[in-house]
Amino acid sequence: MPKRWSLTLMLAAAAAGLAAGTASAMSGYMWKNRPLVVFAPGGTHPGLAQQKAIIASLRPAFIDRNVVAVYVAGDSVSTDLGAGPGMGAAQLRSRFGVAPGAFRVLLVGKDGGVKLSSSSPVSAQTLFATIDAMPMRRDEMRKGR
Repeated sequence: MPKRWSLTLMLAAAAAGLAAGTASAMSGYMWKNRPLVVFAPGGTHPGLAQQKAIIASLRPAFIDRNVVAVYVAGDSVSTDLGAGPGMGAAQLRSRFGVAPGAFRVLLVGKDGGVKLSSSSPVSAQTLFATIDAMPMRRDEMRKGR
C-alpha cells in the first residue's frame, strides 16, 4: 500500500474515532434526558441569564420533562437539573456547530436529535409545547411518568 494511502487511512480512522468520541460523550443522555444546551460567548451574556431565569422559574416542570440544562459560557461548561455531558466547551461547540461568539439555545431530544434551535432565549411555553408534542413525551404522559 503506498504511503499516501496509509496516511489517508490513518487520518480517516482518527477522524472517525474523534467523531465517535464526540457523539458518545452526549450519549449519556440518550433515551433518559432531553438536554437544553445554552451557548453564550461568556458568563455575563444577558441571554444566558434570561434562559437560566426561565428554567429556574419553572424548575419542577423542567424536571418532570427530564430536561438537563447544559450551559456553555465561553470556555466553561456547567449543568443544572442533572449530570454534565462529559465534554468541554470546544467539543460541544464543534458537535453542534456553534461559533465561540454566538448565543444559541438547542433543545435535544432523548433520541439525540436537535428538536429546536434559537439564537435568542426560548420561553418555557415554547420549550414545553415542543417537548409535549414529541411522541416519546406523549407516551410518557399517557403512562404517567
